Amino acid sequence: MSSLTVYHLKNCDSCRKALKALSAAGHAVKAIDVRVDGVSPDALAAIEKAVGWEALLNTRSTTWRGLDANEKEGVDSPRALSLIAKFPTLMKRPVIIGDGKTTLGWTKTAQDIWL
Repeated sequence: MSSLTVYHLKNCDSCRKALKALSAAGHAVKAIDVRVDGVSPDALAAIEKAVGWEALLNTRSTTWRGLDANEKEGVDSPRALSLIAKFPTLMKRPVIIGDGKTTLGWTKTAQDIWL
């Protein structure tokens, strides 16, 4: 199978399921915990280019709900990337990268691609 990079949170159920399934499918997985390890600016820019900032910014997260109104106002691509860099848990996850593809979340579509 292939080598994958997975941006995740260790306490996220979907992320744990994804990591377990990807490993069981024979992928070599490099797991990067967004809270512990962070996300490099280059990696964040590449992910945003692949999926778009609207998809990448998790506006349903507890972190988003905890932001004040000024931080949520007028969000565009540079603002979204800045917020994710400051609060990595705002990134929708897991982000799975490999074989020239990038997926967000552990959806049926992502599972069809990677498993």
